[in-house]
Amino acid sequence: MKTPGKTTFDRSLRAGLVATLAFGATLVAAVAPAAAQGGLPLVRDAEIENLLRDYSKPIFRAADLSAQNISVRIIKHDSFNAFVVDGRNVYMNTGTLMTAKTPNEVIGVIAHETGHIKGGHMADLRSRIARDQTKSMLLTLLGIGVMAAGATAGGDSGREMTGLGTGVMMGGNEMVMRSFLSRRREQESAADQAGLSYLERSKQSGMGMLETFERFAQQEYVSDAYQDPFMRSHPVATDRLARLREKVMASPYVDAKDPPALQLRHDMMRAKLSGYIERAQTVLNRYPAKDTSLPARYARAIARNCSGRCADNLGEIDALIREKPDNLYFYELKGNLLQSAGKHPEAVAPLRKALQLAGGNEPLIMTELAQSLVEGDVAVDEGIDLLRKSALADDSNALTHHLLAKAFYKRERFPQADLAAAQGHFAEGNVPQAKIFAKRAMAKLPRGSPEWIKAEDIANYKAPSSG
Repeated sequence: MKTPGKTTFDRSLRAGLVATLAFGATLVAAVAPAAAQGGLPLVRDAEIENLLRDYSKPIFRAADLSAQNISVRIIKHDSFNAFVVDGRNVYMNTGTLMTAKTPNEVIGVIAHETGHIKGGHMADLRSRIARDQTKSMLLTLLGIGVMAAGATAGGDSGREMTGLGTGVMMGGNEMVMRSFLSRRREQESAADQAGLSYLERSKQSGMGMLETFERFAQQEYVSDAYQDPFMRSHPVATDRLARLREKVMASPYVDAKDPPALQLRHDMMRAKLSGYIERAQTVLNRYPAKDTSLPARYARAIARNCSGRCADNLGEIDALIREKPDNLYFYELKGNLLQSAGKHPEAVAPLRKALQLAGGNEPLIMTELAQSLVEGDVAVDEGIDLLRKSALADDSNALTHHLLAKAFYKRERFPQADLAAAQGHFAEGNVPQAKIFAKRAMAKLPRGSPEWIKAEDIANYKAPSSG
């Protein structure tokens, strides 16, 4: 028989410790940022990333963080979750983007996570653990690691590992954990207040943030197996929710609405994610034929072309292009589907048009176009030029480096190919493989040249100590 006090502590322990998934990831990120990202199923898409960039810019500006070049990264997972692991990235699940009905809901989540970045909360938690060298804190650390691994694994095995982590935690010092969880709750409340201040400074409503937390507050007594990770990692106490509601309602911008054009972009994003991620029948149920809106037709066009053999039925996409000839993402979609069908020469024209409409400087579309130019043997040297430009603008895209390696191999520029392969593996977080290719490149490149120095940096890379 459980006592009320023990049950309450168990509940807060579970909620607070699953919150440390982000903290556990911080430890990995401190070792190698690329490795931390490489272990996550990241989604890269120019349309969605540009929308999230537009969502986050006013928030980062209000928080005086514009100079830090923070990115919003997308993780392919159908649960509602968002977290930060350092001062450079906000991670958000596709489930969050598909669940949020308005831009303001997503912007509210970004504002809250920005509060964590601005407050240096992850660094603070690392410092607190580093100061406590007791056996109990070591047990706590072990539990965090087990739980982070479990949460990453997902599924039944993930839940089993998470349970194991909780068991290890309970063997630690309860007072240490109470202090740790108390600090987490303080940080969550501080992130709320900071996030709302950023929304107000950017003249946006806090209703999206409030509605998100009110929705998850209703899950407080739902079984852990059915709770969204966001609720577990952002526990919503009644008094915290009351403070949040009071401040939101007092804002002069409480009734501010998202501009119609922004709402349409949001709806298009949700439709795109649905078309690519969900089963075709699910998409057709969500967007039935009677729905003739642009987002609905977008979702159906993607789903129908990807439900069997891609690019067999491009008529719906061509119809979208005829209706919106200036929408670069419709051309990108057509090129992407042709690529998926192995029709690289045919994909060049729509991708070239997409890049033109993007002003010629969209890194992800550069890489897509270069892929067809290189793999279709259409124009390998042009592909190399595009890939180099893309890598300069976005060095974290492993595909760009691997395609560059392939292109250099085609041109028998083997030292450059080895260096590009090393950079690709490093971007994926595969440091051992990156070192192998880097050393091969160093053996052939002129000693002291810029390329040789890049290879040497990878070959000599040592992960900083997490302790």
